[in-house]
Amino acid sequence: MSVKVAVFSAKPYDKKYIATALEAKKSEASDTPFELIFHDFALGLDTVPLARGATAVCVFVNDVLNAPVLEALHREGVRAVLLRCAGFNHVDLVTAEKLGFFVANVPSYSPEAVAEFSVALLQTLNRRTHRAYNRVREGNFALDGLLGTTLHGKTVGVVGTGRIGLAAARIFKGYGCRILAFDPYKSDDFIKENLGHYEDDLDTLLPQCDFVSLYCPLTKDTHHIINEHSLAKMKPGAMLVNTSRGGLISTKSVIAALKSRHLGGVALDVYEGEGGLFYNDHSGDIIDDDELMRLMTFPNVIVCGHQAFFTVEALTEIANVTLQNFTDYLLNHPCPNSLVRSHKLFVRRDSYPVRI
Repeated sequence: MSVKVAVFSAKPYDKKYIATALEAKKSEASDTPFELIFHDFALGLDTVPLARGATAVCVFVNDVLNAPVLEALHREGVRAVLLRCAGFNHVDLVTAEKLGFFVANVPSYSPEAVAEFSVALLQTLNRRTHRAYNRVREGNFALDGLLGTTLHGKTVGVVGTGRIGLAAARIFKGYGCRILAFDPYKSDDFIKENLGHYEDDLDTLLPQCDFVSLYCPLTKDTHHIINEHSLAKMKPGAMLVNTSRGGLISTKSVIAALKSRHLGGVALDVYEGEGGLFYNDHSGDIIDDDELMRLMTFPNVIVCGHQAFFTVEALTEIANVTLQNFTDYLLNHPCPNSLVRSHKLFVRRDSYPVRI
């Protein structure tokens, strides 16, 4: 008899890659057969009943796993939480530990994918490629208003030097940039490869940078790390990129900095209020988020829908690691990606996308 896994926020690509990974496991004659039940809906208190009869739930970044949801899942018989992502700020790990849940993430999936996308966003914003594309489609080949700067020789601030930040630093070095970094946990590889120089705090780093790119996890310490104070420290005209977590940035403060012309531009793949919007088509809806709508009126702002991870390699890795995590749980094997162990809260430092 197979055990069931309720997969929430399942898009067509999730179904494809997870199902493919499951078939590969079946071909390996696994002793722990399990069945995947896909739900398009996000996990929340109102959708918990969809997990009835399942041993595990498989969730993504905008699913809700706070204390009430975890308690409701526990009452339904769910005992494992499988994260299809690296970040776990949306999971109440203290409650999960109290209830005896197994919780595991995918700590690293193609960090180069996110790093490459962040640099692509930066260059799109800097060289106004998005505006040029729209102009040419209308027969407008004028260059006025498309002036950018040469990245070579410019100073880039890399905030967070875990796997993704490190991959981004290597790319920026290839462009010929001067790299300044901030991370309380300094990377040995960053130092050994002579990628740049560490600053002791953001207040020292920000005034020196032409571009700032964030590669941080979202924690209590990093929530709104970019705020009115830090934005004021930035060099006038500097540009900001965020491909990590939306809550790192105070949207209201960014809007004010854009209106005052102090901030030269912003490129976001994440947004602090993305939970009810991203990964779904709202093109026929009235979007009831005034801050996001105001943000997108600026010509020097780019907003994407949390797609930096979205590559064949990353989706394959996510599916394989997620299913292996569940196999480890079923077989009672040590799971290297477990966030809660032996009824004792155990958060690995390296489980963050980057450490800060």
